[in-house]
Amino acid sequence: MNEHDISRSAAPEKPVLKIGFMALTDAASIIVAATQGFAEKHGLTLNLQRQASWATLRDKLLSGELDAAHSLYGLVYGVQLGLGGAPATDMAVLMGLNQNGQSINLSPALQAAGVSTASALAQRAHQSGAKLIFAQTFPTGTHAMWLNYWLASQGIHPLTDVDSVVVPPPQMLAHLKARRIDGFCVGEPWSAQAVDEQMGCTLTTSQAIWPDHPEKVLACTHQFAEQHPNSARALIMAVLEASRFIDESEENRRSAAQLLSGSEYVDAPLSAIQPRFLGHYQDGLGHAWQDAHPLRFHAGGEVNQPYLSDGMWFMTQFRRWGLLRDDPDYLAIARRVQQLDLYRQAAESLGISVPSEMRSSQLLDGQIWDGDDPAGYARSFALHAMVDAPISAQQESR
Repeated sequence: MNEHDISRSAAPEKPVLKIGFMALTDAASIIVAATQGFAEKHGLTLNLQRQASWATLRDKLLSGELDAAHSLYGLVYGVQLGLGGAPATDMAVLMGLNQNGQSINLSPALQAAGVSTASALAQRAHQSGAKLIFAQTFPTGTHAMWLNYWLASQGIHPLTDVDSVVVPPPQMLAHLKARRIDGFCVGEPWSAQAVDEQMGCTLTTSQAIWPDHPEKVLACTHQFAEQHPNSARALIMAVLEASRFIDESEENRRSAAQLLSGSEYVDAPLSAIQPRFLGHYQDGLGHAWQDAHPLRFHAGGEVNQPYLSDGMWFMTQFRRWGLLRDDPDYLAIARRVQQLDLYRQAAESLGISVPSEMRSSQLLDGQIWDGDDPAGYARSFALHAMVDAPISAQQESR
């Protein structure tokens, strides 16, 4: 079925959609789709609604106040599994929105004390006295999982050696300035702006933890996707075309960054948004680099496929850190949430190649994740919070 056939036979059941987003640069493809003609091309009007927190965005998705949203991958699976205070609700991932582009930053006080390396942080975290406090953006969200994974990879137990608090992304700098937190994991531009304002340093990036990792998704309830399949498919097509447009050229990226800086969207200085949006990093410690795995939105469709293995990975981490007491049916849940058929129809109609449903990746600690044995993978880590997962001698020797 080509694009013309879809548009002729499957007009959107609901042509005006309310789309939630957070003030983050990785909302770019949704904002570009809504404002640069891509949605209209597919018979849609997208009314963008910026949200104050991920919890608010979640609640409005579940109540129907929002039809779909720019969402944390882990938020979707947390709701699906009834974690984090919301009733268990069947959810849908329509497509991936981006990979890479998040960061872990440390406070000016830690930097001034010479704590600006992983080894120095581990030494500080294991000292007696007040625990360090790290902020992330949502209990089951990507940032909580990147922070936990990275700390654990450095020998720091994220649930016992440090404390964690939830802070909405745009409020990270205020918490840093008020000395309420010692570090944070968040999406851009808030890490870059902290460095620009000499409010500490970037210790590591999420793409250093997992190159080309899953990050934000286009999400809705399963009920919305079932009741409005044409609207959902048209929305995927609009955002896919916007994603492809952003990644096509540096000129397009620069224009997208300019758009994002506006007060109704990210509302941050272009100087904080544009460099890392283009892959140019500086960490506040005198290092600058062109990142090999920068924020990306399309990459020929590699970014956008709702891989089953990506959804399953977040469930393995919920299991690892005690959010799940038992192993779920990882594959069956991912097959329900990831809207592979809708995505494939939208992508193929646009001539965009569709990768396989699983992918294999190596994370910074050498672990390979390919979705093959999720229950075994969840149990394979030396640091965890699973009461039923004895650590083997092999794991202890790592």
